[in-house]
Amino acid sequence: MRDKSTRLPQSAPPNRGPSGLARRAESGKSVFDPYAYETHEDPYPIYRSLRDDAPAYVDETRGFWALSCYDDVRRAIDDWHTFSSTGGITLERDAQAVDPMLIEMDPPRHTELRALVSRAFTPKRVANLATPTRTLATELLAACGPEFDAIEDFAGVLPMAVISTMLGIPRADQDEVRGWTDAMLHREADSSDITEAGLAGATQLYLYLDRLIATRRDAPGSDLASALITASDDAQSLRPEEVMGFLFLLVIAGNETTTKLIGNALYWLWKFPDQRDLLLRDPSAIPMAVEEILRYDTSTQSLARLLTRDVELHGTTLPAGMKGLLLFGSANRDERQWADADILDVTRNPAGHLAFGHGIHHCLGAALARLETRVALEELLPRLGRYDIDEPAARRVHSGNVRGFAQLPVIGSPS
Repeated sequence: MRDKSTRLPQSAPPNRGPSGLARRAESGKSVFDPYAYETHEDPYPIYRSLRDDAPAYVDETRGFWALSCYDDVRRAIDDWHTFSSTGGITLERDAQAVDPMLIEMDPPRHTELRALVSRAFTPKRVANLATPTRTLATELLAACGPEFDAIEDFAGVLPMAVISTMLGIPRADQDEVRGWTDAMLHREADSSDITEAGLAGATQLYLYLDRLIATRRDAPGSDLASALITASDDAQSLRPEEVMGFLFLLVIAGNETTTKLIGNALYWLWKFPDQRDLLLRDPSAIPMAVEEILRYDTSTQSLARLLTRDVELHGTTLPAGMKGLLLFGSANRDERQWADADILDVTRNPAGHLAFGHGIHHCLGAALARLETRVALEELLPRLGRYDIDEPAARRVHSGNVRGFAQLPVIGSPS
């Protein structure tokens, strides 16, 4: 028997009159298509329309729902009983198709596994990466001329190298591993299907990590993979498939999301040159700037949840058994939460942003992403000065939930 419907508190949107949402519906276009290239280019006007006119959105054609307001998204993150992670983190993902990942679990196993993983993924282990991260950043920039691709030559290389250092992946393999993760995230226009290249990439990454785990099991080292394999307490240990699931997640999320975050930072600081100039004058403001960029244009725009019961919200029923999206990118631009939400202000304290989730699903890698992005900006900005971007030559990634650039040509103008 279906559980009773859950009625969540309402955060009423303001009345703004006719919206882009209505205009799109009248034109015959999909109101919100997370796979449309148009959405990838600029989802924020669509998000505003959703918040104003359809904060509890149901797409009957594709069979998903979406929450866009800050209060609704934050409450849903914390209500894992209703908004379950066990259906997978993307709309198309079959959580049973591959080994389980921490981000796709609910308590009690999530609680047990997170406690074990936290013993290996320690603050000290992350802090020890600060010096090698800076060293690598300076080496990468030394090899770049005054004009270079910020993604291909820097932002795409740095996070992959840092994650590889943690896991013990040799430098010679890192470009290939990154290529597999890139392929896994790419979607063709208006399609939720993983491409053939993406399927091949997932297979190759799985086989690679399987060999890595076998090697570390026979001869443990000081790397994170070894620590995860040996992590245990009196009653619990990580099952082999859980070790694989966490390493799989770490390689993808630790590489792709930070790569996109660094690229987004460079792009928006170029779009808001007064904010860039402020950081050039006062590099001590960079850590807070990273938080504001996370709020303003986070690389992880959404994650999926599976409803365990009907939810009545804003006069709409979200049906039990349907998967949907928590739109972090929209929540972080909600004007009910932040004044002038569509303005990048690096002096703002955006405490409470949802770029790294919240509660039991707060990202374990948040400290590492912050460290890498801070170091990247500290090294990039003095070198680039009042740089320019060749925007016509820039190219975005096309993914259902990751937002950022695949190519971002920059032209330095050091003072």
